[in-house]
Amino acid sequence: MEKRNYQRELDAVIGEEGAKGNRPSLLLHVCCAPCSSYVQEYLSEHFDITLFFYNPNMDSNEEYDLRASELKRLVREAGFPSKVIICDYDHETFEEMSKGLKDEPEGGRRCYRCYELRMRQAAEYAKKNGFSYFTTTLSISPYKRADWINEIGERLALEYGVRHLPSDFKKRNGYKRSIELSREYDLYRQDYCGCEMSRDEAENRKKEQIQKIINGR
Repeated sequence: MEKRNYQRELDAVIGEEGAKGNRPSLLLHVCCAPCSSYVQEYLSEHFDITLFFYNPNMDSNEEYDLRASELKRLVREAGFPSKVIICDYDHETFEEMSKGLKDEPEGGRRCYRCYELRMRQAAEYAKKNGFSYFTTTLSISPYKRADWINEIGERLALEYGVRHLPSDFKKRNGYKRSIELSREYDLYRQDYCGCEMSRDEAENRKKEQIQKIINGR
């Protein structure tokens, strides 16, 4: 089976809506300010965007509030026209979802279900509030599988009856541009996805790197 090009599919949607003279509404699930930076810059030309910050995977209320605050600051300082919705921190929902999966490696079944948890909330909100499309910034990360993210989005689109906007935002130097914008606005750029497991894995990688340097000496 030929590998799908989600960027090309997004181009087709933008072209289709533009040809009709439309400017659709988009509910954009956001995991953090850095990941949203390029996506907002790119899509705000074509959509009326509402940012939806719902991330119960965050390992603490402090981390959640910090990322939410940075998102609001980015919108304000960059002058993006996006509206911002910050959902309540609800770590218990993530804890329930991840039962029996905490020993899974990063990028495994736990991550798939975490993507679905967050995207489902976005799809439900988009349906209830009459948005034309929903999608997520998650695909900008080189560590996250765009095929999983789009498969989940398409399945939820059928379930809720709201269109999913295909994406692979890392394409066309999207990830690189997000790093540039993060530096420009001095954004807090975390080194782990958000949950306790990703935090611990990131810390272990750092320790291993330090040990290699020590051993190399």
